[in-house]
Amino acid sequence: METIILYGPYLLISGCVFGFFMAWGIGANDVANAMGTSVGARALTLAQAILVACIFEFAGAYLAGGEVTSTIRKGIIDPSLLQDTPDLLVFGMLAALLAAGTWLLIASSRGWPVSTTHSIVGAIVGFAAVGISVDAVSWSKVGSIVSSWVVSPLMSGTIAFLIFLSVQKLILNTDKPFENAKKYVPGYMFLVGFVISMVTLLKGLKHIGLPLTFAESLIYSIAIGVVISLIGSFFLRKVENTSQTRGDIVFDGVEKVFAVLMVFTACAMAFAHGSNDVANAVGPLAAIASVVQSGGEIAAKSVMPWWILLLGAGGIVAGLATLGYKVIETVGRNITELTPSRGFAAELAAATTVVLASGTGLPISTTHTLVGAVLGVGLARGIAAIDFSVVGRIIVSWIVTLPVGAGLSILFFFTLKSIFG
Repeated sequence: METIILYGPYLLISGCVFGFFMAWGIGANDVANAMGTSVGARALTLAQAILVACIFEFAGAYLAGGEVTSTIRKGIIDPSLLQDTPDLLVFGMLAALLAAGTWLLIASSRGWPVSTTHSIVGAIVGFAAVGISVDAVSWSKVGSIVSSWVVSPLMSGTIAFLIFLSVQKLILNTDKPFENAKKYVPGYMFLVGFVISMVTLLKGLKHIGLPLTFAESLIYSIAIGVVISLIGSFFLRKVENTSQTRGDIVFDGVEKVFAVLMVFTACAMAFAHGSNDVANAVGPLAAIASVVQSGGEIAAKSVMPWWILLLGAGGIVAGLATLGYKVIETVGRNITELTPSRGFAAELAAATTVVLASGTGLPISTTHTLVGAVLGVGLARGIAAIDFSVVGRIIVSWIVTLPVGAGLSILFFFTLKSIFG
């Protein structure tokens, strides 16, 4: 308690710096899961993808990012065991942010797509189990989070498989694919608008003082979906059934229609990613702020300050704009060959999975979700369409992330403890 009172301002400032650093790492690495498919399918250029992601990542993190933070902050560690030693909680959260941010910096500079959720959860479990007590970790919560890392790629892969099959049946494998694309794509646009609107209105707006009931959210989301569908239909009228080459991909009229649709799904995926993954940075920071500002009390529940969400959102955008291009290229072009129609199915499935998880407070890995969705699209075309050597390397990087995050966190925890203790 004395440590908190004596060094409180320094600990809070350090928390803000480390939280921003962690958010920067999320933007530099994990945002590839939001934008990689669009760039890989040549629906967006790298510069366009960064611009789209900056806007919608920020919006998702700020408007809908508060719901999942409670799982990261209160779910993994049992706060009742730390009531008499709040300084250990603060040191641990600082160490976790710094450890996860450091690993993401290393991975991003090398173009490795690793899970930011793995990084922060591994870091928190590491310092808590070794630095405090094995009993301080809520292993049942950790178990549910670990199970979600298996469930999320299976769920997104299944959704992507079904979406792409519907695209094949309704559009691609028909006698008049271009006409059918213009006919059915507005329906897909409605689905994109509806999914994103529901999670924003139902879970997000209460953080800025505009709580809505489920019925109100449903009505508004349907209306927003209709508006987006109408806007999309306007743009589709201008698409002509001619061939065009973008990079190494030849676009016919159908793929150009899906390229328009991919802009909408890219926005949706960026929003979904921001709403879910901002928790990895602002959850630990919220715990630090709560303890420091209360003079050492560990509250069972506290309101997420708006400035913390703002800091996390800003860090994500900064990381994306500076180093995000490396992992975007790895994810977007190496797992399987993507066209706009395939990329759309993957992005919509991943976005749907992520916003559902964000709405229920489950901190899934966006990396797992998108890779699962891309695999689902690839399997719909046949198993030969997937480069399993690339998938294998990605899975190895996932496995390494947990122990590295835990090890760095333990090192930083004892370093901070010796400095301030």
